[in-house]
Amino acid sequence: MEMEMGSEPGMCFECLQQRIEIDFSGRLTFVHGLTCSPLPFGSSAVVQVSNSGGVASQQQFVLNYVPYSAGDCFSRYIDEYCALEADNCSTRENLDSSYVKKDATEFSDEIFSNKHSTSDAKNTECRHFMSGGRNTYLTRCDLCNISSIFSCSRAITSLAPTPQIGCASYELFEEIASYFSSGLFEDHILHSVNHFIEGKSVGRDSINFLSLVGVPSFKENGFPGCTRHPNIGPILGMMKSSSLISLVVPKTPYTLENVLHYSPSFIKSDWHVRFIIYQLLSALCYMHGLGIAHGNLHPENILLTDTSWCWVQLGKKQLLKSKITNEAYKHSYGDFCFEGCSSHALYADLHLSQSDNWQSSFHKWWKGEMSNFEYLLILNRLAGRRWGDHTFYTVMPWVIDFSTKPDVNIDSGWRDLSKSKWRLAKGDEQLDFTYSTSEIPHHVSEECLSELAVCSYKARRLPLSVLRIAVRSVYEPNEYPSNMQRLYQWTPDECIPEFYCDPSIFYSLHQGMPNLAVPSWAATPEAFIKMHRDALESNRVSCQLHQWIDITFGYKMSGDAAVAAKNVMLTSSTSKLPRSTGRRQLFTQPHPPRHIITKETCKENTHQTETIYFEDKNALYTGMSHLSKLEEAISFCDNSWNLTPNYIVHASAHLKSNHHKEDHLIDTSENVPSRETECGTECKRTTIIDSSDVLDKFEVDDDSIGYQELLLWRQTSSSEISSESTANDIFSIGCILAELELGKPLFDHDSLDSYLEDGVLPSSVHDLPHHMRVIVEACIQKEWNRKPSAKCLLESPYFPNSIKSSYVFLAPFHLLAKEESHLQYAATITKQGALKMMGAFGAEMCASYCLRLVVNSGSDTEADLGYVVLTEFLKCLKLEAVIKLVLPSIQKILQAIEDSHLKVSLLQGSFMQEMWNRVGKQEYLEMIHPLIISNLNNAHQKSSTSAASVLLVGSSEELGVPVTVHQTIIPLLLSFGKGLSNDGVDALVRIGTLYGENFIMKQIIPLLHSIIETCISASFVHNAEPIQSWASLALVDCLTALDGLVPSMSTETIVKELIEEKNCPYVQILMQKDIGICLLQKAAKSLVRVCQQIGPDSTVFYVLPKLKELFDEIAFSQKNSDSVDLVGGLLKTKLNAVEEDSIVNRMDLALLLYPEFASLLGIEKLRHCCATWLLLEQFLLRHHNWKWVHTGDFVQYSSESMNGRRSTYNRASTSENVPAHFSPNGVGWSRPQSQGKKGSKSFLPSKVMSEHHQNLADRHGASLNLEMQEPWYWFPSPAAGLNGVDFSARAGGPKDDLPWKIRATVIQSIRAHHGALRSFAVCQNECTVFTAGVGPGFKGSIQKWELSRVNSILGYNGHDEVVNDICVLASSARVASCDGTVHIWNGQTGKFISVFSETSSGSTQFIERDLDHVLNFNPLPGGILSTAFHGNSYTTMNYLEFSDKLLVGTGNGSLRFIDVNQGQKLQLWRSESIDSGFPPLVSSICSSSSAEVNPDETATFPSWIATALSTGYCRLFDMRSGKIIASWQAHDGYVTKLVAANNQQLVSSSLDKTLKIWDLRRNWTAEQTVFRGYSSGVSGFSVWGQNVISVCRNRIGLSSLNSSPDEDGQYSVTPQHLYTADGESKNMSALTAISILPFSRLFLVGTEDGHLKICC
Repeated sequence: MEMEMGSEPGMCFECLQQRIEIDFSGRLTFVHGLTCSPLPFGSSAVVQVSNSGGVASQQQFVLNYVPYSAGDCFSRYIDEYCALEADNCSTRENLDSSYVKKDATEFSDEIFSNKHSTSDAKNTECRHFMSGGRNTYLTRCDLCNISSIFSCSRAITSLAPTPQIGCASYELFEEIASYFSSGLFEDHILHSVNHFIEGKSVGRDSINFLSLVGVPSFKENGFPGCTRHPNIGPILGMMKSSSLISLVVPKTPYTLENVLHYSPSFIKSDWHVRFIIYQLLSALCYMHGLGIAHGNLHPENILLTDTSWCWVQLGKKQLLKSKITNEAYKHSYGDFCFEGCSSHALYADLHLSQSDNWQSSFHKWWKGEMSNFEYLLILNRLAGRRWGDHTFYTVMPWVIDFSTKPDVNIDSGWRDLSKSKWRLAKGDEQLDFTYSTSEIPHHVSEECLSELAVCSYKARRLPLSVLRIAVRSVYEPNEYPSNMQRLYQWTPDECIPEFYCDPSIFYSLHQGMPNLAVPSWAATPEAFIKMHRDALESNRVSCQLHQWIDITFGYKMSGDAAVAAKNVMLTSSTSKLPRSTGRRQLFTQPHPPRHIITKETCKENTHQTETIYFEDKNALYTGMSHLSKLEEAISFCDNSWNLTPNYIVHASAHLKSNHHKEDHLIDTSENVPSRETECGTECKRTTIIDSSDVLDKFEVDDDSIGYQELLLWRQTSSSEISSESTANDIFSIGCILAELELGKPLFDHDSLDSYLEDGVLPSSVHDLPHHMRVIVEACIQKEWNRKPSAKCLLESPYFPNSIKSSYVFLAPFHLLAKEESHLQYAATITKQGALKMMGAFGAEMCASYCLRLVVNSGSDTEADLGYVVLTEFLKCLKLEAVIKLVLPSIQKILQAIEDSHLKVSLLQGSFMQEMWNRVGKQEYLEMIHPLIISNLNNAHQKSSTSAASVLLVGSSEELGVPVTVHQTIIPLLLSFGKGLSNDGVDALVRIGTLYGENFIMKQIIPLLHSIIETCISASFVHNAEPIQSWASLALVDCLTALDGLVPSMSTETIVKELIEEKNCPYVQILMQKDIGICLLQKAAKSLVRVCQQIGPDSTVFYVLPKLKELFDEIAFSQKNSDSVDLVGGLLKTKLNAVEEDSIVNRMDLALLLYPEFASLLGIEKLRHCCATWLLLEQFLLRHHNWKWVHTGDFVQYSSESMNGRRSTYNRASTSENVPAHFSPNGVGWSRPQSQGKKGSKSFLPSKVMSEHHQNLADRHGASLNLEMQEPWYWFPSPAAGLNGVDFSARAGGPKDDLPWKIRATVIQSIRAHHGALRSFAVCQNECTVFTAGVGPGFKGSIQKWELSRVNSILGYNGHDEVVNDICVLASSARVASCDGTVHIWNGQTGKFISVFSETSSGSTQFIERDLDHVLNFNPLPGGILSTAFHGNSYTTMNYLEFSDKLLVGTGNGSLRFIDVNQGQKLQLWRSESIDSGFPPLVSSICSSSSAEVNPDETATFPSWIATALSTGYCRLFDMRSGKIIASWQAHDGYVTKLVAANNQQLVSSSLDKTLKIWDLRRNWTAEQTVFRGYSSGVSGFSVWGQNVISVCRNRIGLSSLNSSPDEDGQYSVTPQHLYTADGESKNMSALTAISILPFSRLFLVGTEDGHLKICC
């Protein structure tokens, strides 16, 4: 069996591996072979370089072997270079001395002679041309057809200018791998480009490269150079061995064919399709300019890098085009195998040809001319399954169960092929259970042939290193099945081809692992293989094989057929990411059964059919039933035409002929005179460009260019195609473009033949978009000389400016250079304003390439560059793109474990302030704020923790008290004892200092009390040691926080909150006998500092009585009474204790307390208050040599030496350390003008001793008026909501969702409107809220409220009718309010801006033209309360944040889009009436939720719009097209509200007394989750996370999105009243509106009597 010219050498994978071992001394790791053949023969392999320990590195390469021929120019090219390396490789004796190359310096200087210096000239010179004086000039080669213009040497060098060339050796390969991983191949070019953009002096490298990417324009008359085109796959090395040449190329993760087959959704939009085609055309433009045609352009040869950049693959077809003899390139399978190789004999009986397409193979198999084994191999190849790749190996069916010898006349022992092996192994019951209980319904969770199964099957032949990776890390030979029957029973996976053809798989290469035993009915493995293969080819199997094909490759892989066959596969969570493997469904119709070539009986389904066939498929003489089967087979074949795609014109003509015609492979322009001399003369002209030429390429899309301009281009463009071979490349481009859009090929062989004969285009062409159809028809037209050239297509209006700008911007990123150089380029080009010039959309398309480099930046230099790049993208991208691209990158940087310069830079206030302004408070709190807190949990990252601490403090005042408490204070407290750094405690202290004493007293101290009580109860010895350790460390953090807070508190507050209370934290700790000594020492020192702050009088009155029990214990205790230090060294480290201050037992507490109290109070007063003073002083004298001395210094251990951690906290330092506060609306950071009443002296005057006898309540009443003057005076302490929380099990890191205990308590109420409060609009900061209600005279009234003091700061009274909806337009600080018309006004000043209303003539059809503009203020008469809605009145609104549009519903069921910024109405979506009655009004609108990060780390944005109607119906619209996706009867009454809880769930409420949750992934008509129990209609609700709070009359109902039904399968809600904070009175007013403040853990309700109530 011969192979076509230039095809793969016939080498089996075993010999390929052996050859690689020989060529590279056994040090190169063979991963697996690559082939496009159905058989395991090929010339390419994936390899890895082994490190010094023999372990393969992660970097993989592809090694391509091409044949060596003495008469071939490519072989001579390699010889010429090797001859220059005489020390490494011997010179060929008969080298033709006339075949030499011109020195690169001779012509490279001719390319560009300009004003730039030649600092990088040396790098431009290709190593191949440094030939030691061999400068003979050669034009076109008479022996080859590589280029129709230039010599072969120049053509090869231009295609592959970077490779290392030499004799095959591991050392050379290792050098290549090192160069590639280090980015040294083209780093000098990128450096030159960077300098060029900066305006510095450069040489030719940058100019040569920029000319390749179209700066200043593309050229068709190219000249060979030494710079690789960025869209031509790099060849890293060319190495010569005895009879072959090996090409080393980097392994790319995907091909375009992979994406089309396994992840088509990865090509996200029409823009991405155009960008791929633009890259391919750029590469072809360069190749065609060199007189080189690719000749084999199809999706399999288009490589995609990990950044989805396209590389056109170069191979044998481009490098081997010898005209000397065709016989040199005709090879058979096994021709290059080593002598004695058995592989050729294994497959000798197979009759597979690479020229066979699937249709001809199917006909052969169906007629019995092709075996089952061969046909299955072809199906595997079509599905992308590969020999050698264990992750997606060639699969075959098990046909027998090995229990008995296969006998076609006996039913036992045969496998049921109508069921998958997975189903046979698991059983229907288990699969049904899996399907019904899984979140994503599925039967099959793994591939039909897993890597584990393949390696287990081949365990006896695979290296142990492979088994340790794929099967089990510890090699245990006895765990592998020992015989075929056990192997079959052991796995739910299918079979592999080796069990049908290769006896060697039974023989073990490993000691300890016996050979795989064959069944008893087979004498030898060889005999088993024959019998097993015979079973596969038997009539019994042939009659059922089509059913197995349906399950594995056919229509039973999807839809209802898959459900019925219990073959539903678990879908991948990363379906939008490109994949190189996956399940490909080949057929959408049932596969026809096979017929038999001889007269036999086929028993199937209890029916017998006798068939006789002849050579001609139409010569059937078995009756009409057989004719119908033939028709069925032909129809099936026609419907599967897409399996034989055709992208090349001459390939079809080649298949039509009965013999091979080499003329199809020959360039028709071969006699065209050489342009080399002409080009050389032209290139000598000076070409001067500067950095402005690069920046001029960055342009914003011109929206005025459209379809008409494309038609004009088509009519006026003239063809400049140079040859038929280059025209065929353009034909391939047209086919690929159409397939990217259609998802299926444009031509197969038959349809292409038909088109070439009669000019009839395939019908699928009419399915293309109009603009794309113009390009496709131009590329595939029959006359080759009328096709547009690649340059002509590149300059066509089909490619917008954003494509061209993005291409120039991104091309340098794909030079083989260092990551730092790429990042340097990104920073350089962005600083020059490229992103701004190309516009927001173009910048978005380029962002992922740059941000990937930023995230991976390591050094300080890279960090500075990354910071520049992030800042520029933050400025230039739209909000949607910032959330989707920039925020995830920032998250990754902040999540990094290591401390980095970039992380610290991002934690600086200026960057976070800019980000806050761009994304808003909500996104900041959800995505960034938790990560800032988590950075405080690593004490080793000093720089990061310090910056994070400053940032938290700076942003707290802008966040407001409720948000600060719930999003900062509580997470910090939850981190106590879990590694919180000193800076984390500092942040807590300084936030308290910033907000003042009242905040500390109400918000922080109660929380600290809760933690201390929890820790003390957890510190007893009966608890587990980790809990004890946490408790001790958390107590240290609590004491440290108190040390910092106490200086900001007045004496009265300290006494009231820390001492006078029943549970004084210091005394509580000191009285615990099972707490560590270090902690006792910390508590004692802290207590002393508190006493020094409150003074001697308060100490005597409040503190000493609480210490009486402790002093008595010490006085009467024995000396050897020791306490156990539970955490020893760790706690000492935490405390930073000084060695000389350490104590060893509880009695030593006397040393820390008694001398200090003596100094503070005086010895006489202390003795008076302490009854055991004599025993204590005796103990101190005896053991510590301390006694009271009445002269001067008397204390042996001074108080200064006893200061623990945080000794710097004092009154003086507090004022100095007041942090700057975050001011997003201002510029930079600023210090607050007034810090409020902070510190003891400023809040309350000091009290004399007699005042301590006052009642505590009286003292509190004296300060009530001052408290009411402070912001957020009404906000209660959250401590009550944390009762029962297990602090030890939680940490305040990202996404730590504490349960929200809704207490249904009204904490503040104020009269907001004269009449009913109808709607809320809460600003993102949760500090400001707009209320819409009924004003005097039943007119609309709107008030703006500042929640910090609950006072109205602005009003808007421009409505004549009652306002029924209101929303804040976040992008412009404007407010939209609706009373039948929509008013737009300034939310800061209340100034009216514009009004929109609907005309009666414009509401009955779909409008896309700009007819309806902003109207003058002329509101419609009649409000919603006085009269029914007019059909053209606006009823409700929804702000589409990411498109910055306002969507309003109308009284006739339509939807109107409004562009507020442009001041015009946009399209109208007309909704047909449900019945013949009056059209329903739109009662509520929502869109799919805000950005959600998927597992593939991409964000999704609104894709659908949902509307609720007054009739109870709901509708779902596609946001892009406006088409109705679904419409269903949701309720039996008026739908009051509709909300998108997430992208898959809708929540609706109605006057029918129900609240329903709809899962959009399930059947619309199916019964959804219905909450009942309301006594009246549900007037509204609000959703946060999984919580839903609904209102019904004067009560609220609490429910959850993931609620479980009760015993009767029902979901119920128990409405409850709202009570005042004292719990004595309840709200009796009907509730009309509700809105949740999620970050503040509050909710607002409006009442029918106009009150605004704040609840928790």
